[in-house]
Amino acid sequence: MEIDIHDVSKNNLQEILQLHVAASQENFVESTRQCLEEARECTQYKPVGLYADGEPVGFSMYGYFPREQRLWLDRFLIDEHFQGKGMGTIFLQAMLDTLKKEYPAQAIYLSVYENNLPAIYLYEKFGFKFIDERDINGEKIMKLETAMR
Repeated sequence: MEIDIHDVSKNNLQEILQLHVAASQENFVESTRQCLEEARECTQYKPVGLYADGEPVGFSMYGYFPREQRLWLDRFLIDEHFQGKGMGTIFLQAMLDTLKKEYPAQAIYLSVYENNLPAIYLYEKFGFKFIDERDINGEKIMKLETAMR
């Protein structure tokens, strides 16, 4: 399987907007439409489509925020039709590789609702650990140390 990460542009916007999680997960992550609106308002965010063999299977959004000096993996979702096939693991690794390449030696932060156990399991599998902080929505913050600074 060939995997790719592409910036969201006018060329792939409609297919990105079609991505969605299962109904049981809708309270855990914003829709791609909401994410893209947020990215228009906050230019630090970079929205990307996650592709397997040329087909869109997921979405992510990340950004570095200089004021707090934090690199955030702010959104990460796999479309409901591709869940349960290992895509979360494959694309989280791809996203982490991308972030480490673009932002060497930066810790990576994300936030997660504490009842989103599958996501927590996935993030912990990659070495993310909870820190004693919550974001503005009450989500618990996790951190991945990527290299010595």
